[in-house]
Amino acid sequence: MRRRVVTPLCFVGLAAAGCASPPSPLSPPPPPPHGPAPHGHSHHGQGLHKRFDGAEGWTKVFDAPERDEWQKPDTVLDALELTPKSLVADVGAGTGYFSVRLARRVPEGKVFAIDVEADMVRYLAERAKREALPGIVAIQAAPHDPKIPEAVDVILVVDTLHHIDARDAYFAKLRERLRPGGRVAIVDFAKGATMGPPPEHRLAAEEVVATAARAGLTKVREVALPQQYVLVFAVAPTQQQGPK
Repeated sequence: MRRRVVTPLCFVGLAAAGCASPPSPLSPPPPPPHGPAPHGHSHHGQGLHKRFDGAEGWTKVFDAPERDEWQKPDTVLDALELTPKSLVADVGAGTGYFSVRLARRVPEGKVFAIDVEADMVRYLAERAKREALPGIVAIQAAPHDPKIPEAVDVILVVDTLHHIDARDAYFAKLRERLRPGGRVAIVDFAKGATMGPPPEHRLAAEEVVATAARAGLTKVREVALPQQYVLVFAVAPTQQQGPK
């Protein structure tokens, strides 16, 4: 059986953008095929891969002001229990919707803004400079490896996990990059959401918890958003160890 080929990062726009070409910076984004929510980068079909070049155009989708109404970024960030010196990895950063907010929460720390798309990484670096956020470090990842360069306190994965086939292996990579006491936060669309990917591609919160447990992570917090769940994980007490 042929496996689905996916790119598991830069996922904050697919539900708003579908599989169309990136919009021109001078034109509005295309209509959403699954509802009004930006959510993803790759696809939900077999053997397909859509590029998200033209980051300046996609920022109209990824950073649309109305996203705040359902994404509740402050609620998400509050759940992370950040300190001013926290080291954070934003996996699937896109154009930086969460990265810039994270950087303002950790002014003495660092935010690794991670994406597989070279143009998004370029845009992230330029945005960080433009908005005077030197704590943001833009990093290009591989499809099945986030390439977090050093151990961090928090790994944030938003609207991304449901795209990844080998989730057990991916969770293991995330766990390896945690500092002692570090946490992984997963934000994704609930089964009953009225926007986002098709229902058959969504992951129930219970499924995510079970996958994390197989990687030695245990749920320590859960927060309900209007359309999504926030699941925060820590290394299980019986498996505490430092990063590899």
